[in-house]
Formats: sequence, structure tokens, C-alpha cells
Amino acid sequence: MEKEPRRLVNCATLAISLVLIVLIYATVIPSKDSPFQSWKHRLSNSRDNLISDRVNVDAVDSQEFLLRRLVRGDDRAQLDSKGFSCHSDLHSELCLANKPVRIDNKALTIYVPSDQPQDKRIVQPYARKEDETAMKLVTPVQILHGNTNPPACTFTHNVTAVVFSSRGFTGNVFHEFNEIIIPLFITCRHFRSHLQFVITDFQPWWVQKYNRILSHLSSYEVINPEVDGSVHCFPGAVIGLKYHDNLALNTTDIPGGYSMFDFRQFLRESYNLKIKHLSEIQKPGLMLISRRKTRRFLNEDEMVEIMEELGFQVIRAEPGRMSNLDKFAEVVNSCSVMVGAHGAGLTNEIFLPTGAVMVQVVPLANEWVATNYFGEPAKEMGVRYLEYKIEPEESSLIDTYGRDHPVFTDPKSIISKGYYAFRSVYVDGQDLKINLERFRKTLVEAMQLLGSPTPFNR
Repeated sequence: MEKEPRRLVNCATLAISLVLIVLIYATVIPSKDSPFQSWKHRLSNSRDNLISDRVNVDAVDSQEFLLRRLVRGDDRAQLDSKGFSCHSDLHSELCLANKPVRIDNKALTIYVPSDQPQDKRIVQPYARKEDETAMKLVTPVQILHGNTNPPACTFTHNVTAVVFSSRGFTGNVFHEFNEIIIPLFITCRHFRSHLQFVITDFQPWWVQKYNRILSHLSSYEVINPEVDGSVHCFPGAVIGLKYHDNLALNTTDIPGGYSMFDFRQFLRESYNLKIKHLSEIQKPGLMLISRRKTRRFLNEDEMVEIMEELGFQVIRAEPGRMSNLDKFAEVVNSCSVMVGAHGAGLTNEIFLPTGAVMVQVVPLANEWVATNYFGEPAKEMGVRYLEYKIEPEESSLIDTYGRDHPVFTDPKSIISKGYYAFRSVYVDGQDLKINLERFRKTLVEAMQLLGSPTPFNR
């Protein structure tokens, strides 16, 4: 019972002491503010300064940290020591500048000033370096690193520049995704939109086609050097794009460890695709990729009849329909199955919901490209994959050459003559008349897969 009065006395003593301190402070240190207000003001200033310093430090460290994650080993060590490094492999070349750069759009020259002797480097910022035909279409970019005399800045930016070409094999949706869109995601996603694209060989139709993807990777307006001939200054730059493999992402070599599942989620967000998993579709829809020039289905109408007999709601996708990707992606996303002969149109499997089925009809001598361009990537996407390999009697080549020609008996002799010999016969010179009875079995298998539990849970 005696503890309670003692506690009250202690509290009163403490309160009186605080009042005396305030009076003494007010007498000794004149101020328009009360001590409490002054203390609060100082604390606020101190916290604001701390936050401001932290933001500034983070802004600097952020670019350095993000750029370092794009390279490893000696390339990273060089970036750390010199503020500039380039990595070259079979498919692409990637140069990084972790210091202020000046991009002269008119001369397509990037200045990376330093006190070191000048070093000139020519880069073609397109991820198919091994293909001479593609690279002939890509304009070189000159990089001058070292003791240079750069032009004055016309515009100054506070985010990293990413320089790449929109030429190469664009016009073919496979190459657009394989050499630009997926490499862009690999190179840029971890910047979280805090970067600005400088697109050389600027093609307005391509930028418009992929506007949703570009705007989700960058919060800033795209720069077209062909129209804007001024000098743009950036705190750092990426010249070129990282490339892994055909429609592929190597998780262990991507900043942030992004996977194909992450890329597909990024596409769903970019195109506002509603269906994530096959189980969300009520009636099975089948998209038939309908070709009009090469590798055509000569009995396509009969194929559609079988598909509909099995219960599929068939959507024929002709090349013209695929040009509006904003709408076409949504249509693909609503389908349970995609069927098509080997060709660029199958790239749209990337928009199928998880657990869907892709059936690739493989023309003669196209086994390797079919598996590596679309078959293996489909599995990484969470799309179940079936192949229908045609027999010689299903190829139009049998009418052109006859069953005993080396085209059938010794395909390696044709392939050994080089890519263009192979392409003229087996890619551009072949149409398909499908054995309907045999093909029906593949469609039944696809239908059965739709009713089976999917191993993909993302």
C-alpha cells in the first residue's frame, strides 16, 4: 500500500524537473520557438537531411549496383576499376558505362570520358552477332572511351540509357521476341523502369507494335536518334542486350534471377491478359496457325472439321491478324491448344495460359529447329508440348522430287550444302497435306492432356 504514494511523488518530482529545465532553457537561450518546437524542428531537419543523403547515395549506388549485376568476373572488375567494360560472346556484345556519358545522336557516337588514353569501339546493338545477314541491316554505334573531346549536352537525363537496334530480322515475330524483346527483359527488368531507351535503326511500326512492353520496361519516352540529332547526356549507359538462347532465359545469369515464368507474368501485366492457368477456361479453344506462303496446310479445311468434331472451338489465325499484338495476345491467351506447322507464328505460344498444349507439325528435315526453337522453350513456359512429324507422303516435296530423290533418301547431302540450300528445299519449298487419321490421334492426345492434372503450378 505504501508503494502507490511513493510512485505519485516520483512522478510529480519528474514533472517539476522538466518544467524547471524548460524555464532555464528559455531564459538562457532566447528563441521565438519553444524548446520542444526547436527540438522538433532540429529533429525534422536532421531526419530530412538523412533521408536526402540516403536518396542521393542510393541514386548513385543504384546505377552502379544495377550495372554490375549485368557482368561477372573480369568484366565486372574492369567496370569497377575503369567505369567501363564490354562483354562479347557468340550472339551479342554488351558494353556498360558506370559514369556520365554523352550520346551524339547525329553521329551515333557515345562518349565515355575519362583520363585514360582514348579507345574506340564499334558495336552493333542487336543480339544475333553470328548472323552476317542480320547484322548487315544493323547500323554500327561508335563508342569513344577515354580522353575525348565530347560535344556539349543538349539534354541532360537522370536515368541510365539503354541503346539497341530495332532492325535485324524484325518483321518476323520469332526474331522480334528472340533477339530483342526477351533480351530487353533480361537486360532491363531489374532497373524497374528507371531507364530510357535510345533505339537505333528506329522503325515506328515496331515501336508501336511493342509499345506496351517498352512502356512497362521504361517510364520514359523513347529516343529516336534519326529524328533527334541532338546530344543527350546520361549518368550511365548500356549499349547492346544480353542474349541467352532461343526464346530462353537462363535464371542463373539474370539480375534478380528472373525465369520464363516471370517473363510470362510480365507479358500478362503488359497486355492485361486475364487467364493465367488452363483451368480458368470453360470450353477448349484451339488456335490454328494458318500459313499462306510456305509450309501451308493443303487440306486445312478437313483438319478444322476433325478439330470441331472432337469438341474444339477453332480459331484460324492468319498472318494479318497477328500484326495487332495488343488484341492478338488476348485471343491466344483464351485458347487451350495451339496447332501450327513449324514457323514464326508458333512464337505466340508465349501468350498461352499455363498448362495449355502446343502441337507443332514438323515438316521433313525440320526436326532440330522445331525442337530447339519451339519445343524446348514451350516446356520452360509451362506449356505442354506435342509433335506431329509428317511422313514423306504428307510433304509436297514428293510431287516435286519423287520418293527416291536425295531430298528423301539422303537429307544430309542437301543440308551439307549450307543453310540457304536447306532453306530453299525444306523451309520455303515445302507444303503439307496431313494424314487426317493419324493427325486425329495427336488431337485426341492433346484433348486428354487438357483433362489431366498439370505439373505447372505457377
